Amino acid sequence: MKIVFNDYLNDKIKLDFSSKLALICLIIVLSGTFGWIYEFIFYYFNGGCTEFYMQGGNFLPWINIYATGALLILFLSYKYKKKPFIVFLIGFISAGVLEYITGYVLYHFCDGLRLWDYNKEILNFGNIDGFICLRSVLFFGVSALILMYFMIPFCIYLYKKIGKKMFMYISFSLCFIFLFDEFYNLIFSRLLNLPKASDVYKSIGFKYVSFK
Repeated sequence: MKIVFNDYLNDKIKLDFSSKLALICLIIVLSGTFGWIYEFIFYYFNGGCTEFYMQGGNFLPWINIYATGALLILFLSYKYKKKPFIVFLIGFISAGVLEYITGYVLYHFCDGLRLWDYNKEILNFGNIDGFICLRSVLFFGVSALILMYFMIPFCIYLYKKIGKKMFMYISFSLCFIFLFDEFYNLIFSRLLNLPKASDVYKSIGFKYVSFK
């Protein structure tokens, strides 16, 4: 793992296009899952440590904005990977801007929809309109470091350990499953009048945080 990490930092690892695509697919899955775990734990504390809440709108433990943020950070900070502080700043700023714009658009163009609201959360210093706060952007900065110095090197290590063919099979399969789950709940369930993940989970007793 140490050798892979050093080769990664020094641009000694060369991947073809299909391997890079498979790597991105695995990052999409891992980062979305990472975000789900973070929110699952955070809202337990935010709710007074009394019960856990389901997060996201999918059947699987995955939240799309974290995957989107991870890709944004990856493309903006990859060439600065030898400079952790720059990586942190890029994650801090870029993911923060993404969060604010997403929250603003959802609220102002989707009938007041809020998928999060820092007005109603703990540790919300620096809160701006409920769309962003200092805690969230600091978390994004730290997450950028986790992405660039643990998640990506681990994926490359896995690639070398199990071989290109198996790595591509796993990455593409997982990404397809998670994205199908996302599109089912965003589009197909509405077009075909099918039950959404949140409806199914609520019917069997799971609770969601409501901001509207």
